Amino acid sequence: MTPRSKPIRQAGLAALLCATALCAVGAPVMAAPKRPAAVAVLPAPADVLAVLNRANKAQIDAMRAEPIPVTTGGAVREMSSNWVSATYYVGAARLARATGDAETLKFLTDAAEHYNYALRGAKNGKAMLNADEMAIGDLYEELYARRGQEGVIMPLRQRLDWALPHLARQPIPEHLVWWWSDALFMAPPVLARMSAQTGDKKYLDAMDKQWWRTFARLYSPDDSLYFRDERFIERRDAQGRKLFWSRGNGWVMAGTARVLESMPADYISRPRYVAVFQAMAKRVAGLQRADGLWASSLMQPETFPEAETSGSSFFVYALAWGINHGILDRATYQPVVVKGWHGLQKQVLPSGMIGSVQKTGDQPVPTAADDIGPYGTGAFLLAGLEVMNLGKPTTALPLAEPSRDAADFVAASTPVPPVPRTVRGPEEEARHATEMKAVAALAYDPAIEGPGLAPAQVPPAAPGQPTPPKMIYRMAPPPTGQDKPRASVRYAPERYDDILWENDRTAHRIYGPALEQFEPPSTSGIDAWGKSVRYPFMTRQLRTGDQHAYHGEGIDYYNVGTFRGAGGLGVWDGGKLWVSRNWKDYKILKDGPDAASFKVSYAPWKVGEKREVWESRTFTLPMGTNFTRMVSTFGSNAKGPITVALGITKKPTAKQAGDLRADKAKGVFSFWDVTETDKGAMGVALLVDPRQIVGVTETESDWLILVKVEPGKPFVYYMGAAWDKGLDFHSRADWETYVFAQKPDFNPGH
Repeated sequence: MTPRSKPIRQAGLAALLCATALCAVGAPVMAAPKRPAAVAVLPAPADVLAVLNRANKAQIDAMRAEPIPVTTGGAVREMSSNWVSATYYVGAARLARATGDAETLKFLTDAAEHYNYALRGAKNGKAMLNADEMAIGDLYEELYARRGQEGVIMPLRQRLDWALPHLARQPIPEHLVWWWSDALFMAPPVLARMSAQTGDKKYLDAMDKQWWRTFARLYSPDDSLYFRDERFIERRDAQGRKLFWSRGNGWVMAGTARVLESMPADYISRPRYVAVFQAMAKRVAGLQRADGLWASSLMQPETFPEAETSGSSFFVYALAWGINHGILDRATYQPVVVKGWHGLQKQVLPSGMIGSVQKTGDQPVPTAADDIGPYGTGAFLLAGLEVMNLGKPTTALPLAEPSRDAADFVAASTPVPPVPRTVRGPEEEARHATEMKAVAALAYDPAIEGPGLAPAQVPPAAPGQPTPPKMIYRMAPPPTGQDKPRASVRYAPERYDDILWENDRTAHRIYGPALEQFEPPSTSGIDAWGKSVRYPFMTRQLRTGDQHAYHGEGIDYYNVGTFRGAGGLGVWDGGKLWVSRNWKDYKILKDGPDAASFKVSYAPWKVGEKREVWESRTFTLPMGTNFTRMVSTFGSNAKGPITVALGITKKPTAKQAGDLRADKAKGVFSFWDVTETDKGAMGVALLVDPRQIVGVTETESDWLILVKVEPGKPFVYYMGAAWDKGLDFHSRADWETYVFAQKPDFNPGH
């Protein structure tokens, strides 16, 4: 320890104890501004926001225009992972939070992805502890808060975990980890926020210890200001005045505000932070110049008379923040903030960027009007956002983390990497697309299959509900926003061109052309799935890679094979069933939320020796019903009626057939399958226009309802299915009561 550092530490600790007792910290030389008779007129929030959006866009455009350097330590205008860019990311992330702007989030994600959500400084321990390198952690924490993606904060948390013993080391070492005032903006808010996000207090506790060690060394209780570092403690100008750097103190006040946003209201040392913040605010307000800004050297305004905006922006931010959170008196400080904001606006350049930003460094230096820097923009954005909120009621601390974004917004705000430059031409593009589908379908997903998820515990049945099937592992829950009831239809190319449709009660699929190559001779039967949730689940069930098992939301154990399944059709001719292959083309007509509707066509297939037929069919499944309405139209190369056979598979889940209840006069055909001990039973029903029925027959595999149709004339029938371990029907009697109560509309024009 140097001889001069001991008394500095002792003076700092005395002030610390005073702050703990909430007494005045220090004795400011210059008094705060007198309380005005009226609060200053506030800038219109819309006007402020327009300025911020313009500055933000200009900053993004400027950074995108610069090549990204391989080594980012010296980058001062480019996208980088150092503190220069990280300070901008803090402001931009807050702006994107306020505006919901996907493009800003996309840029921020670009930066995070480029640096693999990691931190600089791996070459030695000093570099790993450097607070400047931790500043980008706030970006990763923001993206994690909004998206919940575990890997986003994993490298950051690993670095912080490594740093904790050094930050809280006992006994106190001679050298500080955070030995310069800027550090209090860079690392402490990241540590405090990590505690808020993880619920682990250790990050906040270690931060708190190191913060007050820095305070004890660098804070001047006589001036209520921080020296930039220990080199400046005894430095004086010709008039004996101390050197207090504007931006250095701006870093501290802004850092204090950000720490308090994440610190629990009952945290033991919180009153110290508030007391020192209030003392600094009082002192800083009294140092404001007539132009609304602050001199680069706070005690020597005539030495640096030009405008400087980075320190001034941080002061405007901190003072406005203090007002907005009830820490500073509105009547006293709002005029200072408004005057400061007007002063900052005068330094906005024609490009939209904030000018007069002092260059990177460690002390006051002359600044030109056209000097810019991403950290200056970040501070300006923070200031403007707080100015916008001055007209609102105060907000209690701590602040809640931002809510998770909906899945569609996450997709819209996440950059999509371009395909490799080697992918050229339609053939290679198709191959690449198939490869990406395989990656999605075949890769192990720890959220679904990870350790601790297998075997899963089947939750107890709700009152009145059956016991669910056994479960090997539980499927990951749906993303936020996708857990609401809705009707849905989806083309699933990753599952050999299946078409999936479901609503709040039932779920089905039919098979597409890709499956003909993978599982010949697949045909046009209709699959029925058991479902025990109200929201769509089929896509996520398929992505487990084991859709035939129960994963907590439903199951596909109904076996269609090459048969008719739940309402597939064919043509009955010469005592034989002639069926098409899988659908040839499709069109989704309506993807929810109140109904799912789509249309498919089947290529011509042979009927007997001479005849060919083809078909198009529209499927519609509204919410609140188990029945899909189908409108079918046949074409033929020969005149005359066609006998169409509507089928129900006899043995979809067992070696023995289920039971069919047929009421030809009413056109109602209800099937109840054999009950499987664990998985339960499926019910299927067809509703057919009795006027069209010409007979009921069967093959070894299917029951068939025969209807007479004319080529070119559409006809209507309904198909429905239920699972006795689902939410609505738990017995054959329940199902049949529902089926026979239906009132179908067989008019194809409706």
